Amino acid sequence: MDRLDAMHAFTRIVERRSFTGAAQDLGYSRSTLTEAIKALEARLGTRLLQRTTRSVRPTQDGEAYYRHCRDILERVDAAEVGVGARPQGTLRVDMHGTLARHFVLPRLAEFIEAYPEVTLVLSEGDRLVDLVQEGIDCVLRVGTPQDSDLVARRITLLDEVTVAAPGYLARQGTPRTLAELKGHCMVGFRSSQRGRTLALEFTREGRLEEIMLPATVTMSAAESYYAAALLGLGIIQVPRYHAANDLRAGRLVELLPNMPPSPSPVSLLYPSQRQLPSRVRVFIDWIVRVFAEQV
Repeated sequence: MDRLDAMHAFTRIVERRSFTGAAQDLGYSRSTLTEAIKALEARLGTRLLQRTTRSVRPTQDGEAYYRHCRDILERVDAAEVGVGARPQGTLRVDMHGTLARHFVLPRLAEFIEAYPEVTLVLSEGDRLVDLVQEGIDCVLRVGTPQDSDLVARRITLLDEVTVAAPGYLARQGTPRTLAELKGHCMVGFRSSQRGRTLALEFTREGRLEEIMLPATVTMSAAESYYAAALLGLGIIQVPRYHAANDLRAGRLVELLPNMPPSPSPVSLLYPSQRQLPSRVRVFIDWIVRVFAEQV
């Protein structure tokens, strides 16, 4: 392992707080990384990492060396891209599943063809993640990002719609006003980002009103939430694209169309760094273009 590779391995170990996680990210064995760090510490004449049974943390010298390594690696990446080098390496992206399947996956072959040296690893979720600790390069999320150290780049706004199944409306009646929602039930959605069940939203005369209906069942997964509405368990609010086919087929009915929920922002979140790796930059640019062409 040459000096740059050793620097790369060291920075990944610090970020992941784990030899095992860094080894998985970089495609090395754990023993290879262990020997590389031993050699690095011997060459520098100082201990860089404090190892315990549960985690790995940098020493004071390790913190200083980490900052220098990250700066050097960012400059090397920028220099290579500046002379025409192709983005390469493993790119780890965590996406909201429904969003990924509708907008991203149908176009993914374009990115793979354009950047064949980039290896994509996609995970699915909508929870808050520690990008650095979990070794993720960026996440695609629906909703307003919470305050964090991450950069949040808004990609688009998605129109939302209020819907229920015909069977549910046959039993409960179809509400024509907000007052007529009394006596109705919703399928609850518990947001992992906000830590609570979300109220229904309605825009009336330019003002947003929240209404919390009794929940027949509360879900924390978007697909289960949607499936519960199709089964007639209550009213839900989802992005219009998600319900479009079922609305056209009559499996769902739009309610109170003149008082829609507020649109949901879609954002890419990534670590705040002076110089993002080129593989992350090209992916961000590609995602922005994908949504601009479809929404």
